[in-house]
Amino acid sequence: MRLAAIASVVIGLDQATKWLVARELVLGESVAVVPGLFHLTLVHNTGMAFGLLSSVDLPYKSLLVTLLSMAALGAVLYYALSSGPGERVTRFGLGLILGGALGNIIDRVRLGYVVDFLDAFYRDAHWPAFNLADSAICVGVGLLILESLRQRSPAISPEADVPAEAQRGGS
Repeated sequence: MRLAAIASVVIGLDQATKWLVARELVLGESVAVVPGLFHLTLVHNTGMAFGLLSSVDLPYKSLLVTLLSMAALGAVLYYALSSGPGERVTRFGLGLILGGALGNIIDRVRLGYVVDFLDAFYRDAHWPAFNLADSAICVGVGLLILESLRQRSPAISPEADVPAEAQRGGS
C-alpha cells in the first residue's frame, strides 16, 4: 500500500470516529464499553500527545503546539521520502505516523484542540484519553523500532553457537 493511501485511510478513520463521538457525547461524558477497563470519554486536548502541556497556560499555546506538530510532521515526511520503496514495513509505519499526525493537526487548525475519546484504565492506573490518530502514531513508531532492530541484528549462522575449535575440527 502506498504511503499516501495509508495516511489517507488513517486520516479518514480518525476524523470519522472523532466526528461520531463528538456528535453523540457531550464534553466530559463517559460511556462504559468494558466497565472498569475502557470507556469512551469526550475530551478536548489543548496540549500535545496524551495531554502533555494540557494544563499549562501559555500565550499562543495552540499555535505553538500546532507548529511543533508540523515540524515533527516535516521530519517524518523527509524520512518517508528518503526511504526506499523496498522498505515496506518502514514505509507502512511512516504512513501510519503521517496519517495520525495529520489527523491531529486537522483538529488543531479547525478546532484549536484535539478530540480525544479512548479512555483506558485499570483500578488507580489511568492512561490519558487518546484517539485513533494517536494509536496510529504509536503503532507506526513501534513498527519503525521493530524494523530497525531487525535490520541491525546480524544474520545468525548455524556455526555461531559452535566453538571455533569445533569448527576447525580440532579437539
